Amino acid sequence: MVLLLSHQDPLLDTLANNVRALRKARGWSRRDLVEHADISERFLADVEAAQANPSLLRVLALAKALDVELTELLTAPVSTARDHVVLLGLRGAGKSTVGPLLAERMDVPFVELDHCIEVASGLNLAEIFQMHGESYYRATERSELVRLFSGEPCIVAVGGGIVSDGDSYQALQLRARTVWLRAAPEDHWHRVIAQGDTRPMADNEQAFFDLRRILAEREPLYRQADVVVDTSKLALSEVVDEVVHELAAAAL
Repeated sequence: MVLLLSHQDPLLDTLANNVRALRKARGWSRRDLVEHADISERFLADVEAAQANPSLLRVLALAKALDVELTELLTAPVSTARDHVVLLGLRGAGKSTVGPLLAERMDVPFVELDHCIEVASGLNLAEIFQMHGESYYRATERSELVRLFSGEPCIVAVGGGIVSDGDSYQALQLRARTVWLRAAPEDHWHRVIAQGDTRPMADNEQAFFDLRRILAEREPLYRQADVVVDTSKLALSEVVDEVVHELAAAAL
């Protein structure tokens, strides 16, 4: 009898699991990834089988191709239990209002992702877009999601456009239960104005029509959420009740 001894290092197992999971989350084949990272398919196969002992530069190439930090490839995978709940919807959907009440009901913290991005960057949102642009915002958004999903369960309110960023939205769907707080365009409009924000109307007569267009374009993406709750005809307490009920039903 020949006794086979395992010589794999746990770090190689972690690297293999993370590379494989990130590649699949993007819907990439191995060939897709090797083309992005400029490495051989044989080498990638060895990495994903935890058989490779790659150089730091090759691992860095994989991290860049997958658009993640190097440390994310070498850190134990985040649990996929989907204990977090993410609230989706355009501005005026009620995420910041429903979120704290839902968090209190579920006895978990409430987090605004945009606030996390501001803290991480040391800038407010307007400054982020003015100084660094949307690509920086999206990269910080992804890194903050990884950080949040690595921690204790919480309710997360995210920006309305996150569904248009394929990587971030896939991360939400894989690692959290998603809830679309659906509302009619008129409801979005009047809720924002009721909060004292008249900027949607300022110098832009087409603003309401733009809102309708954006909502129509994103609706197919929002509909991919685990739970959809129409908030247009419900009181605030009823919205919270419905979200709790639908989350429980979706878990069955």
